[in-house]
Amino acid sequence: MPFDIENPLSAYTLDSNLSMETAKPFTADLCVAGGDILPQGLAIPEGSVEGLFNRKELKTEAAKGIFDRMNPASLTKIMTALIALKYGKLEDTLVASKNVLITEPGAQVIPLKEGDSMTLDQALHALLLYSANDVAVLIAEYISGSSEAFAELMNKEAKALGATTTNFVNPSGLTDENHYTTAYDLYLIFNQAVGNDKFVEIISTPEYSFTYYDAAGNTKELNVKNSNLYLEGSKTAPEGITVTGGKTGTTNAAGSCLILLAQNEQGTPFIAVVLNAAGKDELYGQMNLLLDQTH
Repeated sequence: MPFDIENPLSAYTLDSNLSMETAKPFTADLCVAGGDILPQGLAIPEGSVEGLFNRKELKTEAAKGIFDRMNPASLTKIMTALIALKYGKLEDTLVASKNVLITEPGAQVIPLKEGDSMTLDQALHALLLYSANDVAVLIAEYISGSSEAFAELMNKEAKALGATTTNFVNPSGLTDENHYTTAYDLYLIFNQAVGNDKFVEIISTPEYSFTYYDAAGNTKELNVKNSNLYLEGSKTAPEGITVTGGKTGTTNAAGSCLILLAQNEQGTPFIAVVLNAAGKDELYGQMNLLLDQTH
């Protein structure tokens, strides 16, 4: 049974042979937290939000402000990819409309032009590795016909995962005061996404090259590097920690953001999230301190 905030039965996974008393709680396979959890020695800067979730023991190891409403920036694209993987076909060809033109200054784009085409597989790599905002629109229109209709689907799917403090208004994460989430909701969404092998394959890719086409059928070449600097190679995780992959996000409103799937030397998997760091160096410094808590 999917989660439904209007349905009290959604707190349980029901089977015809189970009573309400023996039903599996909705959160039985999730980390939960009631408030801040600050391990000794972990200093979290004012304004930043952090969470560390042990996927094996289903335990929240560290938390600060994880239920605060935040701007997710391009971490939004995790939900965009999750929906595309659920409802789309990787081999399908997506054709860009005029709506792929992104005018926000500084926004990451390929840039796509009307009539450009690529497969969904290629689009997902450009979305998750390069964080292309125009590709987010391309995917949204492929799935739902418009970005507005896709945002409605995003919110429906988010609430089905229990992410009830989230509201998406676009598929990219470009700034809007009505576009928000929490660190805990991002954990719920990312936790679902990393259960998909294709998603994990993409976010763990350091670099990706592909050929797509313009409206006249001419080829275009694109090479993208992973925006996650642990995968790109210019940042190093603490000794004994292996970073599988994740998603970055940066806007003036959101600050510098990163969510990761990583494991410690015992092979225990963790999800770590840092939101609203002051800059890129601060982001990876804070993330390393958080990952140190996994030892």
